[in-house]
Amino acid sequence: MFKILREDIKNIFDKDPAARSRLEVLFCYPGLHAMIMHRAAHWLWNNKFYFLGRFTSHISRFLTGIEIHPGAKMGRRVFIDHGMGVVIGETSVVGDDVLIYKGVLLGGTSLEKKKRHPTVGNKVVLGSNAIVLGAITVGDNARVGAASVVTHDVPANAIAVGIPARISLGYSAQEVEKLEHDKLPDPIADAMKYVLEEQKKLEEKINAVLADCRKQHNVK
Repeated sequence: MFKILREDIKNIFDKDPAARSRLEVLFCYPGLHAMIMHRAAHWLWNNKFYFLGRFTSHISRFLTGIEIHPGAKMGRRVFIDHGMGVVIGETSVVGDDVLIYKGVLLGGTSLEKKKRHPTVGNKVVLGSNAIVLGAITVGDNARVGAASVVTHDVPANAIAVGIPARISLGYSAQEVEKLEHDKLPDPIADAMKYVLEEQKKLEEKINAVLADCRKQHNVK
């Protein structure tokens, strides 16, 4: 238990430049408190103390503003930064070293008692107010942009941005890791930029042809 707590504190120092002391992290980081209480709630849930598990998660929600269902499976070194409004549903699975910003929703799209919430891989970043819905998979090292709505699988090392989220591929794990959270590429904007650039090139070619025709026929 103490080993996991030390891991969590070190992870917060690695991912949050605002962290100044271990005492500050231990007492003033609701994301850390939510993870500690979730582990207790999850243990109770797995041992069929369902009411106590739900009650523990309810107290955690009241104290931290972060709602994690006790049935959700959370990996090691998960950092919920600020965290207010984060909701993680019952059948969600979150991998190791995941960074979750405030307002993120891992929600379900079915009323059936089955796997209905997302599976999030290792080293994923979920931007502020991102919504990930359904029994889909967000692959390892992927990034979901702020306020994006994801309803389909996101491959590993991919970037999902927009409403609905559009996928950008072709990045290495190192390239994705270096991308700043507020500078994720938008595949639609990139496509429009490409079309406009090609249009400009075409206009320049047409103008060159017209200029050559005028020159040959002495037309001003």
